[in-house]
Amino acid sequence: MKATFMLGRLAGIRVGVHWSVLVILVLLAVGLATRFPEAYPDHPAWLYALSGLAASVVFLLSLLAHELSHAVVARRNGVSVEDITLWLLGGIARLKSEAPTPGAEVRIAGVGPLVSLLLGLAFGFLAGLLASVFGAGLLVEVLAWLAAINILLAVFNVLPAAPLDGGRLLRALVWRRTGNPLRATAVAAGAGRALGWLLVAVGVYLAIAGAALSGIWLAIVGWFLIAMATAEGGEAKLRELLGGIAVRQAMGPDPVAAPVSASVAEFLASPAYRYRHSAFPVVDDEERPVGLVTVKAAADVPEDRRAATGLSAVMVPLEDVPTAHPDDDLVQLLPALESSSVHRALVLDQGRLVGIVTSSDISRITSWLSSSYSWRGRAF
Repeated sequence: MKATFMLGRLAGIRVGVHWSVLVILVLLAVGLATRFPEAYPDHPAWLYALSGLAASVVFLLSLLAHELSHAVVARRNGVSVEDITLWLLGGIARLKSEAPTPGAEVRIAGVGPLVSLLLGLAFGFLAGLLASVFGAGLLVEVLAWLAAINILLAVFNVLPAAPLDGGRLLRALVWRRTGNPLRATAVAAGAGRALGWLLVAVGVYLAIAGAALSGIWLAIVGWFLIAMATAEGGEAKLRELLGGIAVRQAMGPDPVAAPVSASVAEFLASPAYRYRHSAFPVVDDEERPVGLVTVKAAADVPEDRRAATGLSAVMVPLEDVPTAHPDDDLVQLLPALESSSVHRALVLDQGRLVGIVTSSDISRITSWLSSSYSWRGRAF
């Protein structure tokens, strides 16, 4: 899930918003603005609209707090965080690697629902306090709705099915019992698909029974759960297939590198960088890697400025490029490779560039392994 636009950084973590957030924001705001007059009539229409919009925005901030808690705890457990994206059904905190232990998985997954529960209790307390002092009113109704929706979010998220937080908790439990994180992922993904189909079935029933809007919404949620759980299951199978494969077996050795001292004009004009690849490592005078430059980024520089623009100005710095050692397990590189904007990893040995791994390399070795296993199956 890619962000449509970025909001900035919180706690050093990039936060983005998918366009679908606007859909949920409008639906919630309109729904609440039409519901509030039933409970508290005789207020001006603009006040209902403002209350619905305010409640929707605070709810999205609650979702952000939920995802931010995942990211903060992940970093404290040694897991790097790529970014947070808010979207139609909540939010996603993209991690660059897997949790190192089942215990870390429990901490990372469990903190999100806990934050939502605490927020729900806090909103409920404020609603009760204001009601006891000033009596029932529109503000109390908004706070009560925020309390209920956050508690519902916490309860829904602990359902034991991927990609929900409860699915992560189920994965941690199976991982601890079996010692096999890939098997644990497959179990959680299977539970996610089962829950998704159940929600779709209930949604269809509600739509037929006359509650069309609720039924369609529930079916959409179920469909997304099925899709995301299936994706996680596919990733688990890929990890199982690549188990025991070293990075050196997938990398392209001795990649062509561009000197950081070169200008964009020299880079684009040199025959060494034409037609071969879409990105190249960048090295300093001592042949140490300092980043990676894409042909597109270089070509985007206006032609009249290319001669005066160095590659250092358009390259992705090394700290933002995934790196690995030749003897590392390839499967451990996958999360960083998938979440990277450049979709490539530089392979370093004692600080020296010895290879590069691309998504195409992963596909190639995966196809080879799949064919190899198929032939083994026919042999028996």
